[in-house]
Amino acid sequence: MAQPPKKPLGPSTTAVHGGETRPKLGNSLVTPIVQTATYTFTNTQELRDHFDGKIERVEYGRYGNPTQRVAEEKLAALEGAEDCLLFASGMAAMTTTLFAMLSRGTHVVVTDDSYRRTRQFLNQTLHKYGIEVSTVPCGDYEALEDAIKPTTRALVSESPTNPYNRVLDLERFGEIGRRNRVKTIIDATFATPYNVRPLDYGIDVVMHSATKYLGGHNDLLAGAVLGSRVIIDAVRGMQGITGAVVDPFAAFLLVRGLKTFALRVQRQNTNAQAIAEFLASHPRISAVHYPGLATHREHAVAKRQMRGFGGVVSFEVTGDIDTAARVVDACEIPYLAVSLGGVESLIEQPAIMSFYELTTEERMQVGIKDNLIRYSVGIEDPEDLIADLAQALDRAFG
Repeated sequence: MAQPPKKPLGPSTTAVHGGETRPKLGNSLVTPIVQTATYTFTNTQELRDHFDGKIERVEYGRYGNPTQRVAEEKLAALEGAEDCLLFASGMAAMTTTLFAMLSRGTHVVVTDDSYRRTRQFLNQTLHKYGIEVSTVPCGDYEALEDAIKPTTRALVSESPTNPYNRVLDLERFGEIGRRNRVKTIIDATFATPYNVRPLDYGIDVVMHSATKYLGGHNDLLAGAVLGSRVIIDAVRGMQGITGAVVDPFAAFLLVRGLKTFALRVQRQNTNAQAIAEFLASHPRISAVHYPGLATHREHAVAKRQMRGFGGVVSFEVTGDIDTAARVVDACEIPYLAVSLGGVESLIEQPAIMSFYELTTEERMQVGIKDNLIRYSVGIEDPEDLIADLAQALDRAFG
């Protein structure tokens, strides 16, 4: 009698045990750090078997590492992907993947609320190599499809987006790509595989800055690309040339951080929702950008495809750039710092932190308002975070 299929493991169980063998090297409980640049072979026949694909191993550190492989397999299990490849940073993952998928004379479509550095790479760097780029408004699916050409090879977007938390209809995005035989790429750093798994909605490639929620402790730099084995193998070949590899210690830190991944994101979801609701009712706040609020333009889409709404809350104060700065400076719990996704809350003004070199008019053209504040919510007690925000707003407007 056939056994019924096993129920899939939950996200926290997968985060703790996914991708790990039993027993481990040296009977260690935790994944060891394999700190080596190269690997030895017993004899020439073993070397031949490796290159003929008869055995699975690596010969040089640029092509892989056992500690790295555990982190990749754990991430693949969490994301529901066939394979995963780690990089030295999120941008290394994105740029190497695009290099692998695009060539001179091809075309790519990107949504205008995608990560700034990704758009810069597409429009400034790849443009120099004869790759055409079209930018379309986030959420305008008709414009997205209209922009597709016979030479289009990829559609690139992000969900939720930075800093306005726009939420893409992943099923619709994926369907447009399949119907037009174009690969779809989603940067899901803000979402994490706990809140949404884009591959489940027909997306071809998922990217993460593992520096953020996946590592979770603001102590490592890493990036990840996930998808089918065919796609990841092609990207792996490009990585072997470009060399943007993750180091063994960063991979070890990522494995360690992933153990508490589901617990952390649960808490950050809950904290961010409470903060968003507090801010939405505050008289000194003119707008709150958080998909967990019914007022968010893609709230219905977010409810349909997300388990939780993420740990970033962006909001606008009633005032100018100096007013927003006073609010930021008056906060006592969050650190004033770039990045997001760690256990510590962070706060910043995008107009000053990431877009300082632009004029107000130039910032407005790319949608960055002077009075906008981005709050990356940590795992602190929500009542403490709310009380701190309340006193900061009182002091800034007092």
